[in-house]
Amino acid sequence: MTTMLAPSAQKRLRNCGWIAICALAVTALGAQTPAVRIRSEISSSEMVPLTGSLHPRAQAQFDAGRVPADTKLNGISMVFSRSAAQEAALNALIAAQQDPASPQFHKWLNPDQFAARFGMAQEDLDKVQSWLEQQGFSIDSVARSKNLIRFSGTVGQVEQAFQTQMHYYKSNGETHFAPSTELSLPAALAATVAGIRNLDDFRLRPMHIQGVGRRGRPNYTICCNSSNADVVFFAPGDIKTAYDFPTTGTGETGAGQSIAIVGQSSIAVSDIEDFQNASSIAVKDPTQVLVPGSGSPLAVAGDESESDIDLEWSSAMAPGANIFFVYTGSNNTYGVFDSIQYAVDEQIGNIISASYGACETALGSTNFASLDPILKQATTQGQTVLAASGDQGSTGCSTTTSLTTAQQQALAVNYPASSQYVTGVGGTEITAANDVVGTYWSSATNSTTPALTTATQYIPEVAWNDDALNGQYTPQNGGGLSASGGGVSTFYTSKPSWQKGVTGIPNDGKRDVPDIALYASPYYPGYLYCSSDQSVWSPGGNGSPAQQGSCTNGFLDTTGGYLTVAGGTSFAAPIFAGMLAIINQEAGYTAGQGNINPSLYTLASNAATYAAAFHDVTSGNNFCLAGTTYGYCSSSGATEGYAAGTGYDLVTGLGSVKLDALAPAWTTNAAPLVGTTTSVSASNSTPNSGQSVTFTITVASNTGSTTPTGNVTLQIDGGTAWGAGGTTVAAQQLSNNGTLTYTTTSFTTAGVHQVLAQYAGDATHTASTGVAQVTIAGTSSGSGSFTLTATAVTVSQGSSGNSTITVKPAGGYTGTVLLAFSTSNDTALTNLCYNFANQLSDGDGSVAVTSASAVTTTLTLDTNAADCVTAAVSKPGQHAMHSLRRANTSKNDRPNPAAPATIAFAGLLLAGFLGRYSRKFRNLAGLIALLAVGMAVSACGGGVSSNTPSNPPKGTYTITLTGQDSTTSSITGSTTFTFTIQ
Repeated sequence: MTTMLAPSAQKRLRNCGWIAICALAVTALGAQTPAVRIRSEISSSEMVPLTGSLHPRAQAQFDAGRVPADTKLNGISMVFSRSAAQEAALNALIAAQQDPASPQFHKWLNPDQFAARFGMAQEDLDKVQSWLEQQGFSIDSVARSKNLIRFSGTVGQVEQAFQTQMHYYKSNGETHFAPSTELSLPAALAATVAGIRNLDDFRLRPMHIQGVGRRGRPNYTICCNSSNADVVFFAPGDIKTAYDFPTTGTGETGAGQSIAIVGQSSIAVSDIEDFQNASSIAVKDPTQVLVPGSGSPLAVAGDESESDIDLEWSSAMAPGANIFFVYTGSNNTYGVFDSIQYAVDEQIGNIISASYGACETALGSTNFASLDPILKQATTQGQTVLAASGDQGSTGCSTTTSLTTAQQQALAVNYPASSQYVTGVGGTEITAANDVVGTYWSSATNSTTPALTTATQYIPEVAWNDDALNGQYTPQNGGGLSASGGGVSTFYTSKPSWQKGVTGIPNDGKRDVPDIALYASPYYPGYLYCSSDQSVWSPGGNGSPAQQGSCTNGFLDTTGGYLTVAGGTSFAAPIFAGMLAIINQEAGYTAGQGNINPSLYTLASNAATYAAAFHDVTSGNNFCLAGTTYGYCSSSGATEGYAAGTGYDLVTGLGSVKLDALAPAWTTNAAPLVGTTTSVSASNSTPNSGQSVTFTITVASNTGSTTPTGNVTLQIDGGTAWGAGGTTVAAQQLSNNGTLTYTTTSFTTAGVHQVLAQYAGDATHTASTGVAQVTIAGTSSGSGSFTLTATAVTVSQGSSGNSTITVKPAGGYTGTVLLAFSTSNDTALTNLCYNFANQLSDGDGSVAVTSASAVTTTLTLDTNAADCVTAAVSKPGQHAMHSLRRANTSKNDRPNPAAPATIAFAGLLLAGFLGRYSRKFRNLAGLIALLAVGMAVSACGGGVSSNTPSNPPKGTYTITLTGQDSTTSSITGSTTFTFTIQ
């Protein structure tokens, strides 16, 4: 006998069948969905401490009082931990990616794949965002990795939400702010949070030391001084000679590679160009990427010169590489770690070079727990992270303010160089005897013309330690210790599996730092560079005028004859980044190598390779030799540190390298992908506020004639939603010629905005990134006023209508008016959809007022609730309909993961993913796409599913329209109109 099910039961069974089929497909293909981890409501009624969240530098003895409650804090970051199962799977993946015998060897993830496997479940993110909004915070963004939420609010909101107080701390003339107690979190949330960052302004310090005195006197050139005594400095040609770079004309220039330099200050591009011209290198500007939400570009003393060094020397070593500069702006809670996080999350650069660090004591365990996962993500994506080991010798905390004297004088290493997912680069120097023209240097033939390359061969190295020259590095002249950072990390409970096999590696069960070392002394002989950062210019004295410029005539300042000279591991790190770009090019690693430490130590463990490809630095130390005169060292400072020795040591690591021997010794990639370059161009780089701009994205192969296929994800910085404003537009498909166009009207606020395009790669092509910037002038008059009027709207239920909005200026007002609205019954109008004619990424509208004439725009009100669903797949350049519910609760779209429409959309994404990344799954992708369409029909078709959103009910409602000037918040206007649904 056949049993007939009721229609409603049949419908439920069909829906379950769709879900089961999709689930089986996902399981068969090895895809993963993060498990929901927050099982109960997030409530502030039950709070627990976030252990270790008190910043180590927020010490009571330096307390300088409360921070005002109305102080705004931008870009606060809640960083989520991974589940035990995710962490185990991630460790297994990293091991497989570095194992040549594994089928996963060098099979890198992209950020979206990483998020799908190791991020938070969307349901959990929704819960956290809702709780944050309940506390009064605004949501800025969610990282692509789905492991971080950025939000903003006031000090008062922070204090109430996390049960703490925000205080100022003053030490050694510096004033900072931070929470004064450990933070507390709702019990339901606490187990998933690794840490909360950006609640303080303790920034990482740059790792360079300015040359003082001897190298700052006037009338010096690269070749000789006024007394005809030869004087030498390192210019790019000297380093290439000393470390055996490939000879000119071989084509090994790092072509096809991308290096991301991270910083926390803007730069003057002219400095980079001046350096390249002075070095006789072809001018090639870096691609600048301002971290969204971090504020406006701002030059910061000390940090600007640091970035100049990194950009100039990495580009000089690998002139064929694409150099990206990822930096933060004027918001003082942002810093270089946000630059690293963004470079990883957007996969910018297959090599990331950081010349910054904080001693582990000052960083603290919670910051470590929230930062190290970012570096771990980088290695799964094929990104190699390099970091300077530091310039304070064995006592890495010696110049860190707001620490106790005992903490400052204790042995300590710097992070991120101490991370096991980072290659730490230490420092060496030449001896005083080799700091003059002779065996290793040629004399210039013309005393008035500097010679750009005077090193004739490798110059023997010793461990870098200039502490004995403490008169050059007194606190009075801004100095400190001057020696290679190195020692033992306290953050890891076991030694990395790859740090073995070389004589000298301590049997200490710890991560030892550094891994390699290169010339770093500012004194023997010092590096030339160019910078507009006046904090590094010579102040003059003894009858000499102050320095007036940098590199105005070659490397010389024309006015006083000054050279801009410095040293530090800040030079060693970007130089090695250039070396690695050449290694990657020669060995065929077009998609990067991830963590190179396993390969580096494997090569060094072979005695023949070590002798051929490394310079073993066996003399010198990083003891604190400055004594107790300036308080840098304890009474035992003369032996406080580590000595160089045969093989590996805790000052110079494995030693320095011979590039022409190291590159060929590196294992060759047997099946390299074709490298790509992504470029982005704007139809107008200086548009008016709110003006439409079309961006053309082109993805091209670096070699051969193949055309990249697949999708591009766009990060658009330019509205009011994402810190400085922005949104993510995923899965934009390239055309047959490798291009696509995208049009946006999001740029309304004054300043620099950008579109970052991330090509995800395909079966034969690597991923790559491109950026374009536009600048909106501050056009607001900052005075006058405007009034708003709007026409009434009457529609039939299920249809749409338009209200004409008129903005009338008065009193000489000009500027951009940002438009928003509210209703008299948000509950009844939950499923109302709307669209401004000139709509921003967060759903608000904008109107540009450029004269005394009134300006009109339109607001479309749509009572067909299904239009909000179909808007999710709107085409590039079209304005999606916005749901009133979403607009009034969050600036992020948050679909309900349990809704059939969402599952259907997920099916479409899965289909796109399979078709994009694996040719053999494209037929299955098509099947899943059909199933997803079926689900969309069952979920959204008129009356087919009980979950179909209902249209707003009939009735008459009052709409309140508000306007606010985009730059002067006090200039506002409002009006009301009736909205009738018949």
